[in-house]
Amino acid sequence: MFHLVFAVPSLLLIARWLWPLSLPLWSKGAIALLLLAVSQYHFWSRLSSGSVFAPEFPRAIVIAFNWAFGAIVILFVLQILVDLGTLAAMLARRGSVGVPDSVRYAIAGVAALLSAIGVANAMRVPPVKDIAVEIQGLPPAFEGYRLLQLTDLHISRLFPAPWARAVVDRANASDVDLVVVTGDFIDGSVAMRRRDVAPLQDLRAPDGVYAIPGNHEYFFDYAAWMRHLAALGMRMLPNTHVLLTRGDARIVLAGVTDLSAPAHGQAGRDLTAALAGAPADVPIVLMDHQPRAAGRAAARGVALQLSGHTHGGMIVGLDRLVARGNAGYVSGRYAVGGMTLYVSNGTGLWPGFALRLGRPSEMTRITLHAAR
Repeated sequence: MFHLVFAVPSLLLIARWLWPLSLPLWSKGAIALLLLAVSQYHFWSRLSSGSVFAPEFPRAIVIAFNWAFGAIVILFVLQILVDLGTLAAMLARRGSVGVPDSVRYAIAGVAALLSAIGVANAMRVPPVKDIAVEIQGLPPAFEGYRLLQLTDLHISRLFPAPWARAVVDRANASDVDLVVVTGDFIDGSVAMRRRDVAPLQDLRAPDGVYAIPGNHEYFFDYAAWMRHLAALGMRMLPNTHVLLTRGDARIVLAGVTDLSAPAHGQAGRDLTAALAGAPADVPIVLMDHQPRAAGRAAARGVALQLSGHTHGGMIVGLDRLVARGNAGYVSGRYAVGGMTLYVSNGTGLWPGFALRLGRPSEMTRITLHAAR
């Protein structure tokens, strides 16, 4: 059923975009087969690795698939708009209205161009984005404290070792006190990704590098990935916390496992366990991969929650649909009770649909200030 759903846009394009074109029947047949083949990108990915989440093709082929798959999705939307416009014109004129081939070729060109731009945007090494967050009761010793959030790296054939190396170099040059990684490090098993994730061992910050798992870690032997990431120097915080200190001043940095963990036989998100033993009246910074439970974190007195998972919605317009599945949280800063929630657009992107249009990737440098 999963793969049949992805065939629907191609079937509509064959009927409404391709078939009316003035082309020889053989060429229509060839294009139709190509559309259907591209629509099954995730099926081919599953054949390549055993998982729809890890396309194990050469990088150039993964890029080509993302471009072609994205072009189909965009052309599907444009064709629906053309059909709606044609219907409106027919009702206004009370007669038939033809759509010339030039319009069909034009929307195909627009779709191909937008998809190419979207893939290029997704593949870049993102810039450092600066935000400031005010925290009630922030100790003076932590005034101006800076941390860098990386999230949704999705290290894979699309985001391989050279990309990871460039991200690490930019992170290390960001001059922060702390680095946090809020999940979805990879797409693939440890055996598939060992070389690609190796640059992460060089991440450096004076107060260390802390992390939590995202939902994708559970798709590829969670326990093996937790061990491997720890061996790379990531201090994992699954349902636990540490204290960051400046002399006698303290901040709690807590982490929780992903909401999807119980479905994979692992310990679910447990904020009570994460904060067990934490000192009272100390500001809490929480890493939670998905933003949906932000209200529960605010009710527990968390000052700042850092999340990812949504990829910012990837495309303007699509972000509204992504927000509906994430309690309305999709990109940027939100005030949730007395807590600040920041949802990063992500540093990388799932290689199964790697397009960004109007929702750029980011590495987020967060400066803490005492609330006025």
